[in-house]
Amino acid sequence: MADIHYENGDGTFTVSHRKARSHHMPVSHFHSTYEIFYLMDGKREFFIKDRTMVVSAGDVILIAPNVLHRTANTELPGHERLVVNIHESHMAAVNGAYADVLQPLFEHDYLIARCPLQELLAIGTLAQRVIREMQEMKPGYEMYAQTLALQLLIICCRHIADTRTEQLESPSPMHERISGVVRYINSYYMHELSLSLLAEQFYVSPYYLSRFFKEATGFTFVEYLNSVRIKEAKKLLESSALKVHQIAAKVGFGSVTHFGRVFKEVTGHAPLFYRKGR
Repeated sequence: MADIHYENGDGTFTVSHRKARSHHMPVSHFHSTYEIFYLMDGKREFFIKDRTMVVSAGDVILIAPNVLHRTANTELPGHERLVVNIHESHMAAVNGAYADVLQPLFEHDYLIARCPLQELLAIGTLAQRVIREMQEMKPGYEMYAQTLALQLLIICCRHIADTRTEQLESPSPMHERISGVVRYINSYYMHELSLSLLAEQFYVSPYYLSRFFKEATGFTFVEYLNSVRIKEAKKLLESSALKVHQIAAKVGFGSVTHFGRVFKEVTGHAPLFYRKGR
């Protein structure tokens, strides 16, 4: 079965299905849409926001907009996963009561749904129907796939209370230690940070920190720091009237030129792209 990578014209709905022994994830690790990550087969280590967790076949991860995430351990054996990204506007278009129905989705940065067998079978069927719609592309396929994704979201939100994220397995004590480093970066990204400074702060060698940061999160230290800074800059571009050079300084960049280059590397767009409509 061929991989599926579909994106509509305005980036408000994407579908990616992959069955592989290797790992590949698009360059952007945060977006303006809600993400449904459904692991259909295998086991993965998944990094979200500030922690790495073990995800097993049948688990569904729901990720809010602008939350950093990445599959961490690429050495694990083959897997199959379906990733659907859907913008809140599509939820609102179906039913005005969507915020009540999907309430857990809007209260957390991410959620893990581990459903009972009957609901798990329903999720599997919905996932296969999404894949078939994207393969066959019959009239109305995008709208049909969106309604299937919303059904999947509703099922998951009904069972969120059954799974507490803090009870999910962490791969090792090392991963817990790196989570502390990540939380520090998330809090102090606007200041001057370096690998050596963090290594000193957490009483480890720079070599240890560099190696295990990448292993635990899937990001290099610089990749992660830049991603956090750009994520915050994007929010400021969309929600404030601050000038680009002010935003660059506010999120920790000493040079607006460097900021612009890194911004495009991370998002695929120049900063002013996110000022459209303002």
